[in-house]
Amino acid sequence: MDWVEKYRPQHLQDVVGNSGAVRQIYEWAQDWSRRKKPLILYGKPGTGKTSSAYALANDMNWEVVELNASDQRTKAALEKVAGSGSTTASLSGASRKLILLDEADNLHGQADRGGAKAIVEIIAAAQQPIILIANDYYSLTRELKAVTEPVQFRALQARSIVPRLRQICAAEGVACDPAALDDIANRAGGDMRAAVNMLYAAAIGKEHLAAGDVHTSAKDERSTIFELVGATFKGKRDADLLRMAVEVEDTPDAVEQWLEGNLDHMPDLASRAKGYACLARADEYIGRTYRRQYYTLWRYASAVMLLGVADAAGGHGVHGRIMPPSRWQKMGASKKQKAVRAGLSRKLSEMTHIPQDALREDFFTAITILVEQDPAKYVREFELDADELNLFIHDKARATKVVKEVAKEEKAKAKKAPAKGKDAGKGKKSRDDDPPADTGESRRDPPPGQATLF
Repeated sequence: MDWVEKYRPQHLQDVVGNSGAVRQIYEWAQDWSRRKKPLILYGKPGTGKTSSAYALANDMNWEVVELNASDQRTKAALEKVAGSGSTTASLSGASRKLILLDEADNLHGQADRGGAKAIVEIIAAAQQPIILIANDYYSLTRELKAVTEPVQFRALQARSIVPRLRQICAAEGVACDPAALDDIANRAGGDMRAAVNMLYAAAIGKEHLAAGDVHTSAKDERSTIFELVGATFKGKRDADLLRMAVEVEDTPDAVEQWLEGNLDHMPDLASRAKGYACLARADEYIGRTYRRQYYTLWRYASAVMLLGVADAAGGHGVHGRIMPPSRWQKMGASKKQKAVRAGLSRKLSEMTHIPQDALREDFFTAITILVEQDPAKYVREFELDADELNLFIHDKARATKVVKEVAKEEKAKAKKAPAKGKDAGKGKKSRDDDPPADTGESRRDPPPGQATLF
């Protein structure tokens, strides 16, 4: 799951910024009645409009019925979905239904014929609360403005974005330099969604995010890879796509992988096949670029892939989240696992005085069986962390729990140790009075500093 969706606010109190707008929609919902006008939340992308609507529904125990730009915006379709949903009671036990119409400012053109008029008519007959969402309030029709109450969401300040990014890093176990988070927040241009996507792209497969790892373009000055991919699938003008391709910092081979990873958003198999064919042709130019070291060919690669995929998509847009290439995530996870395995082999080799090759080939299976039987014992014995323990038991959640419990026990023992030390000399025989140790051949203690496996 991508981080934008994973960390979407669940309650209004979790929404970042725009406290006045959040308070306005909460007060509207608290004493909602049929006489109240529907709300229209408007503002730049990533300012919390859709998230606030869903958080409101969650707080009010309302079921959500959503329409967005991917739906057929004809009058008949709107009346069928929103009309019936707005006049019938919820079957899920929710107290009300919230009719949510996203991208309401896209109701224009031949495909949306009658759409704006249908919304006005549905609002007049609706028996459930309705919220419309738009980026550009001034592009709405006069009729829609007359029957709705506007709520403006402003661009977020960087200082409001940083704490949420820090929370996400903590939840994902990624140590982040403050400078890296400040950089992302400033580049996002007030767009929380863009900031989280930038963080995701920069931190994927890493345990530590440094300032130098952030390579995303500034949102208010240059286009991001997310914007380029979205514009390609929405069918922006050829000149705009080629301009954005120059603005992004990603090379054409990286852009190709981003496009390939999001071809599932294509409306049908024929469109995807056409998109793959364009990417394959662009890949030929990319290969020639590296073989001949003639980087002018990158222009041809960019033109073929962007214009070709845009034509194949047919302007249908992206109906979902734009995701980084899945292979990048797999490569990052594989690289991390190899590093953990190498570090564990080195640690066990030093503790047991067994060569690493022999340890991996001859003893690792036996060690795994022992660790699975009593993981806490070997966490103490070999000083394993959660990632190292997970290599043996293949259960990340259990590994984390065991390591935390052992750490808690060790901390408790450390607190009790001084109290025991004070009484250590009372009523205890001297070392000279102790009986001699058993020196029989049947017992062989390991040399100091050497751990035992069995």
